[in-house]
Amino acid sequence: MKIVVLVDNNTYIDVDVGGEPGVSIYLEDEGKSVLLDFGISDLFLKNAAFLGVSLDRLSYAVLSHKHYDHTRGLVHWVNHPAAARTPLVAHPACLTKRSEDGRDIGSPFQARELAAALPLQLTTEPLRLTKHIYYLGEIPRVTDFEAGCLGDDPLPDDSALACLTPGGLFIVTGCSHAGICNIIEQAKAVTGEQRVLGVLGGFHLFGVTDQLRATADYFEREGIRALYPCHCVDFAAKAYLHSRIPIQEVASGMELQL
Repeated sequence: MKIVVLVDNNTYIDVDVGGEPGVSIYLEDEGKSVLLDFGISDLFLKNAAFLGVSLDRLSYAVLSHKHYDHTRGLVHWVNHPAAARTPLVAHPACLTKRSEDGRDIGSPFQARELAAALPLQLTTEPLRLTKHIYYLGEIPRVTDFEAGCLGDDPLPDDSALACLTPGGLFIVTGCSHAGICNIIEQAKAVTGEQRVLGVLGGFHLFGVTDQLRATADYFEREGIRALYPCHCVDFAAKAYLHSRIPIQEVASGMELQL
């Protein structure tokens, strides 16, 4: 299985691709491929072309949740030749308006508009996308230490992908508003695999808080050794996690082989 970070906030010194405060991640599994999120611009398309990643024959595209830093690139995707033949999977609450302090922070499209442009598959249930990649559907909140919401919006649409590898589950997230530990528990329940190899994506952790400490405790209990926090994890949270479990640097252009 191959995973390529097409878009992240960070860039590498020696890789000629751009970054932006958004997420787009490409996954390839035995000839099938999945795109998670679209960032905030057409950068995911530009970086994919530079990196030699073809989006022409995606098996699925997936939205992790409604926020603009994951959905605004849809404005450019709907005009791509592959969009009309690529199923887009999302939670029904994902394609809704969302504002904060008078600013639009939600999806640029509502469901009816998007369904006119591409095959739209709305579901709250988990969905097997390829032989080894699962969309996790709506995430039950089972931990007692994860906030799991933003303001007055509980974000039921927040979801993630789970990949079955020989070493166990590898989780790929957008922002983890549902709670990264809740997401991992859902991945275990959906796939039946209890071993967790690693996690890549936004963990939505800021500062050294009780939630962060409990999350690190959970990672240690689960024996998770491959941590790739990015996007919405600040320096203080990364530094603390690194003091407990060594983390890996993530940036646009990063490629993993699992």
